[in-house]
Amino acid sequence: MEKVTEKIAALPPNSSYFSLEFFPPKTAMGSSNLRARLDRMSRALRPLFVTVTWGAGGSTAEKSLELAELCQRELGLTTCLHLTCTNMSKSLVDKALEDARSLGIRNILALRGDPPREEYDVEGGKKGEVEFEWAIDLVRYIRKQYRDYFCIGVAAYPEGHAEESHPLGQSLDHDLPYLVEKVQAGADFIMTQLFFDVKAYNEFEEKLRSHSSGAFKSIPIIPGMMPIQSYQMIKRTTKLSHAALPPDIMSRLDDVKGDDEMVKKVGVDIVSEMVSSIKSSTTSPSPRGFHFYTLNLEKAVSFILERTSLIPPETPDEDSETAIIEVPAATIQAFSVNGHFRSGRSGRRKSSVGSDPHNRIIITAPKTSNPDWEATAQEAGIPAEVVNTRANTLAISEGEGSLGREATWDDYPNGRWGDARSPAYGEIDGYGVSLHMSVSSAIKLWGYPESVEDITSIFLKHLEGQLSAIPWSEEGLSEETNTIKRQLTQLNQKGWWTVASQPAVNGVKSSDLVFGWGPKNGFVFQKAFVELFVPSSAFTVLLTKLRSEDYAGQISFYASNAAGDFISSDSEASSDSSSPSTNAVTWGAFPGKEIITPTIIEEVSFRAWAEEAFGIWGEWGRVYSAKGQGAKGEKSRAVIDGIKGDVWLINVIHHGYVEKEGLWELLLG
Repeated sequence: MEKVTEKIAALPPNSSYFSLEFFPPKTAMGSSNLRARLDRMSRALRPLFVTVTWGAGGSTAEKSLELAELCQRELGLTTCLHLTCTNMSKSLVDKALEDARSLGIRNILALRGDPPREEYDVEGGKKGEVEFEWAIDLVRYIRKQYRDYFCIGVAAYPEGHAEESHPLGQSLDHDLPYLVEKVQAGADFIMTQLFFDVKAYNEFEEKLRSHSSGAFKSIPIIPGMMPIQSYQMIKRTTKLSHAALPPDIMSRLDDVKGDDEMVKKVGVDIVSEMVSSIKSSTTSPSPRGFHFYTLNLEKAVSFILERTSLIPPETPDEDSETAIIEVPAATIQAFSVNGHFRSGRSGRRKSSVGSDPHNRIIITAPKTSNPDWEATAQEAGIPAEVVNTRANTLAISEGEGSLGREATWDDYPNGRWGDARSPAYGEIDGYGVSLHMSVSSAIKLWGYPESVEDITSIFLKHLEGQLSAIPWSEEGLSEETNTIKRQLTQLNQKGWWTVASQPAVNGVKSSDLVFGWGPKNGFVFQKAFVELFVPSSAFTVLLTKLRSEDYAGQISFYASNAAGDFISSDSEASSDSSSPSTNAVTWGAFPGKEIITPTIIEEVSFRAWAEEAFGIWGEWGRVYSAKGQGAKGEKSRAVIDGIKGDVWLINVIHHGYVEKEGLWELLLG
């Protein structure tokens, strides 16, 4: 039973279920660590099915299929593969569907993807081969080619899809006829975009269930839930998805926005309340499901699932793999493992608490002075819980105990400046390189650049707040970045275009309104760094300066170009260095906690980002090859492609965090 709809139909009528979404990690180390995480989550949480994302235009096709194979074949999870159809040739869609079938995957989430362009730069495509413009085209094609082999899901937007070409803009009423067509064309279930307005979702589902077409009367409608991992992430995600953040939710997050740990805790409360509200306020003709966008992280979603009682109950023999001898029934006093109290139960013989985690010495004293190596006589007689029981595995996923801390090591920090070993490394959306906007929006923002000077003007206008975004950033300058605005302006005026930066900070209180973050009564520190595109001619001069003895030991740098050439300060260092350097450029010291390092720059993460950053140049250039752009568009495309092939992306870190102007004097002196 591998079809999603069949698994839903087999559940008791008034039960609940959930599914989890994962994306292909950006690095090999992230992929390796995701495998262990998936194994743990599948055993602890037991999702009804999982979904694997598909990058825009097939950009993550190989990695997506590898992850889908891991889930479906190795872990035995019912898997639903996302498939976007725009900017993909028919031959690539055919290959993806055939590969899915060969892996035993029976479920496809049919999505539109980015607005279609006239050309394809992906393997197997050719200009003019436009087969799919809308998700309904893909639904119809799958049904025609594969009949009922695949169970097909489609997306819906509880608050309406943001479609700028339509006068109503973001309108559910505008969306409904298209959603009806997708269902009537053969869709088997509906999965919604993330949302935080429960009232809007309830109205959305009620409107669908009562629709005059009858298309939605019995179809499973699965609301999409986004655990809140950080303040900035949720602001960015809701902005890109056009999902409203109700004032009461925004207020709760604003109160703790400087403390990522508290944001996650409040986020668990918020999403748990949303799930409970939907379970109690809406009636579903089939079991009630929830889909969680995990962002490849486990801690927050594990807490939410346990708190809302969505985790399926254990089966009687679920934890009996390690059992060896039957023993008579006995009542065992409840005891605590990793902070969770587990009631004793009769069953199979297990090792005692006295042997976990080491072969401990049994002492006669009522208390132990070293619990890791000693056990009281009473403890020695209590059977220990097996480490691999679902109860313990869940506790680990929630970060409890030393095993939990090891398992959720990347829960904070994560994202673009986190550790490249994390499955969540990157912009944590999993949909590949994209401008995150339509062709018309891009042209409205950035016009038709005809020269290097026009590109410089775009970056300068963004610094001045005259443009809301550049291709590498959807947001304006933060208060912190405004403190170095003068220096950034001077760099951009030179034609050195900045995409990321931070000032040096030496021991500012964590409560500081501009630089502060983390728990109260702490102190935060920062090394200054800047990441920028530099023309090749200027890069040669800058590289000579960075290599000079004057700056030896003061700076680290990483640089790459579109051709994949790579240079770093590590390669300039002596052969004493056994491995590439890792640079913590932001850290904080807080009472009762280890040092927290939320911003890390290293070779692996820089290489992954550089590939994406140059991919964004390519995406920007393709805007001007869209239908109707003509000679004006061709000129802009040529300018952008020429720049992409010439510039270097370089990240320069100044280690003297007590020297506020050190980095800027180096670059501007």
